[in-house]
Amino acid sequence: MPRTPPLVIGHRGAPGYRPEHSRSSYDLALAMGVDAVEPDVVVSKDGILVVRHENEISGTTDVADRPEFAGRRATKTIDGAELTGWFTEDFTWDELSTLHCRERLPKLRPSSASFDGEQPLLRLREVLDLVRAASLDQGREIGVVLEIKHATYFAGLGWDVAELVEAELLDAGWGRGELPLTIEAFESTVLGGLRERGIRGRYLYLLEAGGRPFDLVAALGQDAPTYRETARPAGLDRLAGVVDGISVDKGMILAPDKLGRMTGPSPVIADAHARGLQVYTWTCRPENAFLVRQYRGRGGAGAFGDYASEWAVLRDAGVDGVFVDHADLGVGFFRG
Repeated sequence: MPRTPPLVIGHRGAPGYRPEHSRSSYDLALAMGVDAVEPDVVVSKDGILVVRHENEISGTTDVADRPEFAGRRATKTIDGAELTGWFTEDFTWDELSTLHCRERLPKLRPSSASFDGEQPLLRLREVLDLVRAASLDQGREIGVVLEIKHATYFAGLGWDVAELVEAELLDAGWGRGELPLTIEAFESTVLGGLRERGIRGRYLYLLEAGGRPFDLVAALGQDAPTYRETARPAGLDRLAGVVDGISVDKGMILAPDKLGRMTGPSPVIADAHARGLQVYTWTCRPENAFLVRQYRGRGGAGAFGDYASEWAVLRDAGVDGVFVDHADLGVGFFRG
């Protein structure tokens, strides 16, 4: 039976309940019935694709508490932003595999934080194998939405991320259309590189609410188009036939004004659909801290507000895919 949109994607697993990108986060999302899960990948010192939201890992692992790694703390410029911390490219996989996952938002999600320190980091191959096994166990196709992080930055360190991803997908049996694969990135060049290599899947261009893509800034400087320009009709014209769709910050659809009140839905979904492009959005979260102002309720930043009303705007606007942190709520609302 074909799925009806939107596709419900477990964003880094089910991080509303378990530390993001941990094994239990993915297990829970898969058990709760998501259509796909979303691992982010960065690169280790020895070229292993590591499942982390960012290459700076002090906020999501226990690396800062490990005295043997104190000397690895560094300050770097990543995609134009200066960061201080610990970075995956300074560790071998054997070293990274000794670290443990931590909740990124412990004040908002104390229940998830109670699982800190219990689970090791994952490689991309482990997530691919986990999803394949869940598909067999549950008797349904479950997809992977693979997000590639900082490809231009890693290229500067000598890593061809498209080559690394291609090799991993082919070796795991995910590169020739065997299972539902979507590849997304904030940099269009790495998407083009993988498509040219013949990796079969859906390709989505990620668009922030502000800023410019670093790969194009590196090539064109301030002549690089902004993400907002790309989301306008002329920008979407240039994407048609190059990618299969866009994946946008939900604010670009909800269009809150300066007081935080929603004015949307904006025309971005209709404009993209008119050009044959799908539209995914991120991230659907129920906590007050993440909702448009008029949908926030009492109880503080971590309490659940009227998330259903906000999510209904996205659903009714015709979005094709949604990233959710609370997999059960996402499946219940968008599949209910």
